[in-house]
Amino acid sequence: MRKIELPLRAIETLFGVNDANLKYLESILAVQVQARGNDLAIDGDPQDVATVEAILHDFAHLFNEGNNFNDKELRDAFRQIAEDRSYSFKDHFTKARFNPSGKKAVAAKTANQRKYIEALQNHDLTFGIGPAGTGKTYLAVAAAVQALFLKQVDRIILTRPAVEAGEKLGFLPGDLQDKVDPYLRPLYDGLFDLVDAERVTKMLEKRIIEVAPLAFMRGRTLNNAFIILDEAQNTTGEQMKMFLTRIGFGSKVVVTGDITQIDLPRGQKSGLKEAERVLQNIEEIEFVYFTKKDVVRHRLVQLIVEAYEEESEKNDENN
Repeated sequence: MRKIELPLRAIETLFGVNDANLKYLESILAVQVQARGNDLAIDGDPQDVATVEAILHDFAHLFNEGNNFNDKELRDAFRQIAEDRSYSFKDHFTKARFNPSGKKAVAAKTANQRKYIEALQNHDLTFGIGPAGTGKTYLAVAAAVQALFLKQVDRIILTRPAVEAGEKLGFLPGDLQDKVDPYLRPLYDGLFDLVDAERVTKMLEKRIIEVAPLAFMRGRTLNNAFIILDEAQNTTGEQMKMFLTRIGFGSKVVVTGDITQIDLPRGQKSGLKEAERVLQNIEEIEFVYFTKKDVVRHRLVQLIVEAYEEESEKNDENN
């Protein structure tokens, strides 16, 4: 049995309402934690006891520094540490979370999201591949906003192929912006969630942030920019090569996509699949893969992704 002393206020925060946080911790690790005054006694599996002891030491240190924690954040940290014992409570609240613009904190919710954030920080070209709802695009936009606010880049460029409209937007009503906006809306959503609306509008007007269809990238060289290509599974091989060769000096590029949701005409190969095959062995390029376990939307989304994956596997076996 191990004993640790914490201030009463820290214990109240750690345990949560009706000890809900403590009960959750005990449900995912084979331990029992009892409080007597300022003292916590930990009993159970020796490895799990050591894990909880490390959590409590980190928690005490961060709490004494004036950090605040809510129940959801604590449980996310407990779950990720239980899944990966090399991960620490301190890392979760110092390295795997950031506040891109001062409006909203962003935190990794899974091990693959942590790996993705690290790749975005350390590589000039990162591919994030996996199902919908895993945070590929949102985390990329968050990293781009942070880079802009830290003056690491001069602008952000967000793009995706408007394949739903066949990249032929002329028949749609309205001016150019009216035509392309519906297909780029998911990128706007991330921006407005992370940065005050007035500020985003001004940066769009000044072209500090540019949101445009992939076809508009042709012939450009993009220097000192953070560039995100979303829905890259719907690029052709030619489009992907065109995009990747736009990278200029001082730029970072993120390519996101889901190879199970290709909307290209039958018989046309995905540029994302081709890039994955051709570029896999270049050390300076990082590929991060997400699975259904990384889905952070409604639990029903995870079940839907799982069902479609099973159906896809059956079809592969039959073909």
